[in-house]
Amino acid sequence: MELEPGREAVVRVAVATLWTSPEAVRPVDQPALTARADIPTWISGLDTDQQVGDCVLSQLLLGERVLVSELRPDGWARVVAVEQPAAKLDPRGYPGWLPADQLAPVDPAVTGRPLVVDATVTGLRATPNGPVVLPGVVVGTRLVPAGPARDGWQPVHVPGQAAPLWLPDGQLSSAPAEPPNAADALVVAQRLLHVVYVWGGLSAYGIDCSGLVHLAWRRFGVLLPRDADDQAQATTPLPLGDERPGDLYFFARPGRKIHHIGIVTAVPGDHENRRMLHACYRRRRVVEEPLPAERTATLVGAHRV
Repeated sequence: MELEPGREAVVRVAVATLWTSPEAVRPVDQPALTARADIPTWISGLDTDQQVGDCVLSQLLLGERVLVSELRPDGWARVVAVEQPAAKLDPRGYPGWLPADQLAPVDPAVTGRPLVVDATVTGLRATPNGPVVLPGVVVGTRLVPAGPARDGWQPVHVPGQAAPLWLPDGQLSSAPAEPPNAADALVVAQRLLHVVYVWGGLSAYGIDCSGLVHLAWRRFGVLLPRDADDQAQATTPLPLGDERPGDLYFFARPGRKIHHIGIVTAVPGDHENRRMLHACYRRRRVVEEPLPAERTATLVGAHRV
């Protein structure tokens, strides 16, 4: 099978980056463009200005579905990330570009209810406790079982791999039968404390503010929109003061659209002291802190998923 415009494909690398265009990539981005997509090396090579370059739109995780809309002779594919809602850009999902060799055709023989990776970062192995074949798989990745667990190891189907790969059974979780509560999502997000801020990032190697929220809920099978303003539309407003840990704070300047989001980490006190966990553009990392004065001045609401 080969990739075809108009048909779905799946991501075959641990983390693929979605770009605004092939021409927008920079020399420093080369590690993220290879057939193995070395995201840790890519991010470690970015300076603080490059971390917030507007060439990156989002990232996609291993096994994530896309709709291929164009294949270029130079090896680039224009796609729609159908598992990342982005209503204002495309009703089908988030549009952008990525290297075609980071995709694989959908295998119709791979069926079943996926398991979700719960480890912050893990590697998929050729055999139980064998050599790592695919490193850098991150929390929230969904993989279809390839048979029953054996001696504490679970085989999974992996796009682009002829044989199943293995990871510890304890690093996987079934999607919950009941909707998760906000506190559960907060616990996942807290594991990403101090992760580097990268505009468009959606992994445990680098992440942005709306990516942190999207990934935390994705771990439980809830696919929130990718961008903060769309996330506000998809969640339920609360009276300020009623928020609880795991709810969301949204921020906007007067007359402007929402530009930032954080996850509530404490019940507001008598003096409305508010705290949040967020991927901070200014500090270039994920932090947990009281709302600074400039954040309080632009706080426009609290919402619940």
